[in-house]
Amino acid sequence: MQTQADIILYGVHLSYYSGKTRAHLKYKGVNFEEKRISKRALMEDILPVAGTPIIPVIKTQSGQLVQDTTEILDFIEQSYPKASVYPSTPKQKLAALLLEFYGDEWLLLPAMHYRWSHLDKHHDFIMKEFGVQVTRSEDPEEQIAAGIEHSKPFRNSIKWLGIQAETEDAIEQRYLQDLALLNQRFGKSDFLFGSRPSVADFGLMGPLYAHLGRDPYPKAIMQECAPHVYQWLQRMNKPQPLTGEFANNDDISPQVLQLLHHQALEQLPDVSSVIRANEAYMKLNPDNNIPRTLGFHPFTIGGVKSTRLISTYTQWMFQRSYDFYHSLGADDKQSCTELLAQVGALPYFQKPINARVKRQYGQLELVQDRG
Repeated sequence: MQTQADIILYGVHLSYYSGKTRAHLKYKGVNFEEKRISKRALMEDILPVAGTPIIPVIKTQSGQLVQDTTEILDFIEQSYPKASVYPSTPKQKLAALLLEFYGDEWLLLPAMHYRWSHLDKHHDFIMKEFGVQVTRSEDPEEQIAAGIEHSKPFRNSIKWLGIQAETEDAIEQRYLQDLALLNQRFGKSDFLFGSRPSVADFGLMGPLYAHLGRDPYPKAIMQECAPHVYQWLQRMNKPQPLTGEFANNDDISPQVLQLLHHQALEQLPDVSSVIRANEAYMKLNPDNNIPRTLGFHPFTIGGVKSTRLISTYTQWMFQRSYDFYHSLGADDKQSCTELLAQVGALPYFQKPINARVKRQYGQLELVQDRG
């Protein structure tokens, strides 16, 4: 007799963030079942409770819904505390929080670029993947046709992310640099910080699995240029639950340090600009929800300057590492200060955040955190 699942995961392998949640549930040894959800169920069941018809979403046996992969991860960590994916030492935990942020938000650029800018290299695969989400037909041509229609919002969104003609080469070069660093790291260690996956490994699963490790064109690049990363994907998707340890002595590898440096060069200036935009909006609209986007701002990737949407949510993600750093005692904070200075990130942790944001259950938009 089959036992009832403790958790239902509504997600698909095509989805950027589903990969993060699925891998984490597997590592924690959770008794879960993954289900594909219909568009009708998204609108009628998920939207009224979670505030937005976006996957992944998990549902408990009691009917509780949790949305947003970071909140899902923390919910599972609280419910299944054994073998925490958060390192207990200060530098590793700070680095893990930062790289979760990097995977969740910044590697979205190469992920979306390789899927949509190179669509001609894997068109039918992508369109069938989208099509089977909205049609019951088993005819490949009908699946492709449905996918062409269903994928329009995703295809059309990449320019707002900053994926434009002038940035495409820079996005690819930075991704290949990051991929080479990860390949070096995973050639020496099963995971970023040792033999146990961290929150950073799960953050990287978003882009590196669904888009860059599964879509045919970037998958071929990964398999040829970074076989250790591709092997890491297999470990993440078929883990040994609740096993492994983080490296001794709060050690951080040279490859991880270089990834953090790349983040400090590009993502942290971007989120610093977002924080300023959010503060200005909240001053003028103190009682309003904060829109998901607030116009455009300049950004730089690989030395190339362009513009992209101001994604207000990124402040909430950055606050996780910022708050952890500022919560530390004197000795631990000093060691993390030295780490941040080494990778060029310290100025972004020394700036005050005058207007904080928080998520509010049942809606997608952030609100001001007055607490």
